[in-house]
Amino acid sequence: MTNKIDPYKYMKGFGNHFSSEALQDALPKGQNTPQKCPYGLYAEQLSGTAFTVDRKNNQRSWLYRIRPSVCHQPFTKLDSKSHHIANKFGIGDIHHIPNQIRWSPFNKLLLEDNKKTSNDIDFVHGLHTLAGAGDPTIKNGLAIHIYTANANMDNTAFYNSDGDFLIVPQHGRLDIITEFGCLMVASNEIVVIPRGIRYSINFPDGPSRGYVLEVFGNHFELPDLGPIGANGLANPRDFLTPVASFEEKECDYTIINKYAGQLFVSKQDHSPFDVVAWHGNYVPYKYDLGKFNTVNSVSFDHIDPSIFTVLTSKSAFPGTAIADFVIFPPRWAVQEHTFE
Repeated sequence: MTNKIDPYKYMKGFGNHFSSEALQDALPKGQNTPQKCPYGLYAEQLSGTAFTVDRKNNQRSWLYRIRPSVCHQPFTKLDSKSHHIANKFGIGDIHHIPNQIRWSPFNKLLLEDNKKTSNDIDFVHGLHTLAGAGDPTIKNGLAIHIYTANANMDNTAFYNSDGDFLIVPQHGRLDIITEFGCLMVASNEIVVIPRGIRYSINFPDGPSRGYVLEVFGNHFELPDLGPIGANGLANPRDFLTPVASFEEKECDYTIINKYAGQLFVSKQDHSPFDVVAWHGNYVPYKYDLGKFNTVNSVSFDHIDPSIFTVLTSKSAFPGTAIADFVIFPPRWAVQEHTFE
């Protein structure tokens, strides 16, 4: 189902093994890597975990594309003055203080009537790191960024080798094209783009801003429900994954890669969004926060804020997360004899 705000089609579910074809019979039947794929496509596996991870936690997808993804020039380091991304959070890298910190709204590029400035800034160059912990090179930690941008990523794609991006648009929709298909993400929605997936972001509503939670370790997953039971919080059926779509376009294309906290750039002569069909469970997805099923006390006192967890990235310590994405949605608070 589509509408004017979101023209794209999706598949429902969280952690499912999806299958999608932009052309009929583009997926091989009965195997992943036949000697000759349908339509002369190239088969590639994108791994979200090690091959040997147990089956219930194994994440990977098979992509069938017009050209191999390795058909590009060597990467070169992007000038650090051109971006504001940081991923080094050691003692000597950042300033540690014990005070509570809060930031005022970031209005730099939000101009009236969606006018463009003389300095066009796309999503990648509009990212600014606010805080973080850990180290992407050892796949442990997180970073918190904001973005303010006013320019589309024309003939440019980005992918993150360090971790997953959970993007929260605050102002303006995100029109995202990925190797798996397209997503339209509005305010009060979130989108997760896992490590290694290439994508490009356009801004159909003009200058935009929002937040990004990046995790370097485990991927985001639904929190365990425990005594809550089988239902509640974010329900799997409400997560949306794009259907396959592709473009066969020959042009000068820029690929930007975030690797070990630094940006690298490469050139190629075609669009990277040439995946005609795919199947697997390692996918981008979006979620409407308005569908969150809130749980709370109906007698007295406040239950801990973990009951508002939408997604979590677990650490090696049971019960302790690298990061939790939590919301406090509209809800009834009916506790008696309880301090507000």
